[in-house]
Amino acid sequence: MDRPSERDPWTTGEAGSREVRALFIDGAEQAQVRRTVVPPPSPGQVRIAVHHVGVCGSDLHYFQQGANGAFEVWEPLIPGHELSGEVEHDPSGGWAPGTPVTVHPARFGTRDPRIAEAPHLWPDGSYLGSASTWPHTQGALTELLLVDREMVRPLPRELPVRRAVLAEPLGVALHALAQARTVGAAVQGARVLVAGAGPVGLLAVAALRDAGAAEVTVADVLAEPLERARGQGADGAVDVSREELPASAYDLVLECSGAAASISAVLKAVRPAGVVVQVGMVPAEPRPVDLAPFIAKEVRYVGTFRFHEEIDAAVEMLARRPEIESVITHELDPGDPAVLFAAAGDAQASGKVITARWS
Repeated sequence: MDRPSERDPWTTGEAGSREVRALFIDGAEQAQVRRTVVPPPSPGQVRIAVHHVGVCGSDLHYFQQGANGAFEVWEPLIPGHELSGEVEHDPSGGWAPGTPVTVHPARFGTRDPRIAEAPHLWPDGSYLGSASTWPHTQGALTELLLVDREMVRPLPRELPVRRAVLAEPLGVALHALAQARTVGAAVQGARVLVAGAGPVGLLAVAALRDAGAAEVTVADVLAEPLERARGQGADGAVDVSREELPASAYDLVLECSGAAASISAVLKAVRPAGVVVQVGMVPAEPRPVDLAPFIAKEVRYVGTFRFHEEIDAAVEMLARRPEIESVITHELDPGDPAVLFAAAGDAQASGKVITARWS
């Protein structure tokens, strides 16, 4: 698609509105770049010029199946909740244009006093690029994005905008470690298994190394993701298509694949009274899982969903750990959805796929 006129490339309609390009998912295997209008920011909002967007598994499901679990695409959806960029306009004047930022993608909902400390679990919240709300919450795969001011996270000088696109998925990994600690797991000095070497699994390895885990082993069915895990500091790699995991060997397991066979396998692999954190999302349907080891070994099994404040720790870690950026394997044109989603869906060839800046 040709770039808009250089005379006034985005202004249209209401004073301060901008016409931009965005990638819309219209249904299964249906995606197209079209123009849309972004209004001026209201008080308490900031308009972000998006530089990079990471393609998450949920984005991929929306494209491949027209749904992510129980959340179906009922109207054109702009995907994307992992992003970095710069401030384009802050009406408060607090952040100058060009200030590099990332964004916490959640708007928390109605306070539930039973879980006052976990606003990411409150009802009626929203998440960028999600069909879980009606109307859908439009996401970051667009040139300009309006967000609430409290969602914006300015970047430290040491953190490049490109690497900062990893803040959201690294926040997911850090929240998984926090959940492990809530049920008594000690991460420092632990022998840990990460099941699934996709992008979140790779970032989990980095987070575990940073937290002082004594030994980190990664399991997957493909050699290439296992090699990428070694690049993030994994001590060992197990190709579970060729060999079984050792029984009762790990203090802590982060299950990052969501596959029923993997869940059964890690319940055997965790030690008695060990901890399994379910990081990988599973389909909203019954799946067979062998729970006998869970019972016999008194395994502590805990779920984890997105994150609360961990994006701030993720920003700090990314600033001092530049090697984490190697999780990114592809930087592709957002204007070619077929190529973008094909790359993200090829687990053998790709780690984290991100978009380049709109050209």
